[in-house]
Amino acid sequence: MRSTHRALAGAALPLLLLGTACGGTGAAQAESETVTVYSADGLKPWYDDRFAEFEEQTGIAVELVEAGSGEVVSRLEKERANVQADVLVTLPPFVQQAAREDLLASYAPEGIEQVPAERRDGEDRYAPLVDNYLSFIRNTEHADPLPDTWEDLLDPGLKGKVQYSTPGQAGDGTAVLLHLQQVMGEQEALDYLGELEANNVGPSSSTGRLQPKVDKGELHVANGDVQMNLTSIEQDGAGFEVFFPADADGERSTLAIPYYAGLVAGAPQTENGKRLLDFLYSAEVQASLSEVYGDPVRDDVEATDERAKRIEELLSGVEVRQPDWTVVLDNLDADLAAYEEAVGR
Repeated sequence: MRSTHRALAGAALPLLLLGTACGGTGAAQAESETVTVYSADGLKPWYDDRFAEFEEQTGIAVELVEAGSGEVVSRLEKERANVQADVLVTLPPFVQQAAREDLLASYAPEGIEQVPAERRDGEDRYAPLVDNYLSFIRNTEHADPLPDTWEDLLDPGLKGKVQYSTPGQAGDGTAVLLHLQQVMGEQEALDYLGELEANNVGPSSSTGRLQPKVDKGELHVANGDVQMNLTSIEQDGAGFEVFFPADADGERSTLAIPYYAGLVAGAPQTENGKRLLDFLYSAEVQASLSEVYGDPVRDDVEATDERAKRIEELLSGVEVRQPDWTVVLDNLDADLAAYEEAVGR
């Protein structure tokens, strides 16, 4: 199989470019007054206010490019000779892939020492920015009975009503494959996903695009992540609920999939990228994560409001698994090749 980043580079789906500065970032705005972020989707509700604050404090406007976790890294790779981004935010194992492909520069943001060293890259190329967890969502109005287990998702009554984002393109979708490997075993996970294909609508490079479909009842079940899903429920009034499918023994578990951040190698606005990372890792900004159901990564910041309690309650009784992402990346090409064969793509 071709290398992972080459496979991702074939994705033809569009990326969403959003200027967050008041009045836009037109030609009159000097290049030095901008910073460009390539980010996996899901954090925009948090970004909007934070980037506005950053511009107010520094005069630097942030341009945000959102797409699937694999897509943003693929774009970085394709732009290697003409780098456009300054900061990368994406899920594992794609941030580890970016580092391995020399797409990230070494930089330790101010305050990063408050993030446990074992969670950071040893060469300071990336670190967790927002703690997050794999989840699933189900439409409580249209799905009857409500699917609750992995086995339930195979029910023929759910044909055309289940969709999960594509492993190798979306971070959450890759997490589905990796999590099932841990829950069932590698071959058993492939067999399961091959069977699930009878109900699966088809590929999707972005997990965020599945939420509106579940909200409307077009889908009954989709994968997601805790941060994105709870934000949609509260801010958009989405008509679904979060759940963690139970295994054959009734046990529920999830995969920790933090958003990671790093400075892009050869960034056109390196100093602005460093200032933005310093800002995002500051205690004040980390504390604001609970506004959008994010967990801060700094040890000296504890979110104690109602949103933080909801995450704690949601994860109560759910085993949180922590994979070795370097090992995951070592095996990713083979795992994706086996997955594609199992589902017939």
